[in-house]
Amino acid sequence: MPGSRTGRAPVQRAARRPVSSRPLGDNPVRRLFTRARRAWDRPLTAYYLILGGSLLITVLGLVMVYSASQITALQMSLPGSYFFRKQLLAAVIGGGLLFAASRMPVRLHRALAYPILAGAVFLMVLVQVPGIGMSVNGNQNWISLGGSFQIQPSEIGKLALVLWGADLIARKQDRRLLAQWKHMLVPLVPVAFMLLGLIMLGGDMGTAIILTAILFGLLWLAGAPTRLFVGVLSVAAAIGVFLIKTNPNRMDRLACIGATDLGPGGTCWQAVHGIYALASGGFFGSGLGASVEKWGQLPEAHTDFIFAVTGEELGLAGTLSVLALFAALGYAGIRVAGRTEDPFVRYAAGGVTTWITAQAVINIGAVLGLLPIAGVPLPLFSYGGSALLPTMFAIGLLIAFARDEPAARAALAMRQPRFGRKRAGGSAADRGTRRGPDREPRRWNTMRRRASAARSSGER
Repeated sequence: MPGSRTGRAPVQRAARRPVSSRPLGDNPVRRLFTRARRAWDRPLTAYYLILGGSLLITVLGLVMVYSASQITALQMSLPGSYFFRKQLLAAVIGGGLLFAASRMPVRLHRALAYPILAGAVFLMVLVQVPGIGMSVNGNQNWISLGGSFQIQPSEIGKLALVLWGADLIARKQDRRLLAQWKHMLVPLVPVAFMLLGLIMLGGDMGTAIILTAILFGLLWLAGAPTRLFVGVLSVAAAIGVFLIKTNPNRMDRLACIGATDLGPGGTCWQAVHGIYALASGGFFGSGLGASVEKWGQLPEAHTDFIFAVTGEELGLAGTLSVLALFAALGYAGIRVAGRTEDPFVRYAAGGVTTWITAQAVINIGAVLGLLPIAGVPLPLFSYGGSALLPTMFAIGLLIAFARDEPAARAALAMRQPRFGRKRAGGSAADRGTRRGPDREPRRWNTMRRRASAARSSGER
């Protein structure tokens, strides 16, 4: 071995190991998944999902109502923006109700349960009084307020059943009475059946189905035994089958499930043209305002079948976005109901989530031809102030419950306004005259947070 110039043996160097840019097992997909899971588990996730999701659905609904209702308004010799202006007014009023409900304490929500129930029953009785109640599309479930304004009391009945039922079950749970089947059923089931009877007197079976879903949601959350749950479900199913078979119109709607032709006498006209609208939309749609089916071919294009017009104009991407927003809203409601320790909040949040989810599934299922046409609007999306106002108040309930979680309260308490508030520590004149380390720096809160995060532990 040849020696070096200094006479020393050459130093044997170990072979260099290849330096990896990231640890083994760490990849961008896993890091993205980890970040998404951490963001999903944050205390305010449900709050932002409910607030953001409901507002996006409402705004997109306003756009689609304006697009889908123009032709209908012109055919009625009305301005093209007639239905849009009414829906916008209802959305503004509903926004006020949402804000008020989101700021109310839980005890005030419970105090409103009985007045809302009494008011809903009174209005639903008035619907059956000749000269007061109005019939729309064969259903006697409307009250005229003068001019073109009407109210549907059965929509208030949904909110009333949620609040009153949640308060009733919560009080019985506090007294440890839910273990007895009679306390589980009475008076919840009789009052719910009374509301269902008043609704069915007007022939509105779609709203009755939603009310039944709310009832079963409350019973399931209360921990009803399986045999009790199945018993009440069997009675409701038997009544539903009887009401369907004794009404030819409902039988025709049941026969139109999955229909691809108009049928004898055009009985499946609405269902088939809804499928036509969805099929002609493609992936990205024909463009906003470019629907063909809304030109008189598709009945109720801006109410019950607005999802079909959305599919035609915005395509599969638009309909999937609507479905994703409703899925996020439903998940957030379930999360609020599952994380709270207040029984009333659990039952009320579960009832509202059941209401909105069931109504969305029934409406979208009818448009897709998977369910019979029930005549219920898409929550927060379809035209109709009577449906929009109670629904937005219910969304305000969910927002209030999401804010009331202990972790969410702590996270909101730590938040500070970004502008306008300076650090405490004396008056402005004193802060301006002090020098040296005792002087309080004059920074905004955002700058203070950034400076404290960037500064090392030994730096001043």
